[in-house]
Amino acid sequence: MSEPRPRLSRAEQRRATEARILAAAGRLFAESGYDQTTIRAIAGAAEVDGGLVMHYFGSKEELFHRATQAGPVRPVGGTPEEVAEQILAQIADSLVNEPIASLAVLRSMLTHAGASEAAIEGAARYRAQLSDAIPADDADVRAALISATLIGVAVSRHFLKFDVLRDTPPEQIIDLLRPCLRSLTRADD
Repeated sequence: MSEPRPRLSRAEQRRATEARILAAAGRLFAESGYDQTTIRAIAGAAEVDGGLVMHYFGSKEELFHRATQAGPVRPVGGTPEEVAEQILAQIADSLVNEPIASLAVLRSMLTHAGASEAAIEGAARYRAQLSDAIPADDADVRAALISATLIGVAVSRHFLKFDVLRDTPPEQIIDLLRPCLRSLTRADD
């Protein structure tokens, strides 16, 4: 017989409910995009009343914002070889673990202004970080190409579900991308 679970305090219950709503919202925004995701669907997936979703978040826009806040950005820096390997590690992680927050933004960015702004701001921050780490006169262009590659791989694998990219082991994809990223970060100069 299993031991009874300890009762949660109201604050713990509130945090657990909020986390359940955020997880359901992130998943649905990633699957269907902002426009096609309803508060009712989120409430159903989180097994709560729709009014409770609005009570916690106030609006669908605020819920989207909170559900798509990515964790801290991993810094990129070091030698060109280290930068290339850091980028490859990020790609490998996104191939194995669906980055729900990023996918929700990518899915919604063409139809929802808030998602578009989030995508532009996030990409600009990442490109600036990459550009600073690449020792080249055209570092901005190289950083933009790296960013476009990351987005393309994520969209192709997670949304378009290209069978070849979906079924190829992440290690093989990384091995194939390595020469390209080493060239763009100037690791092969």
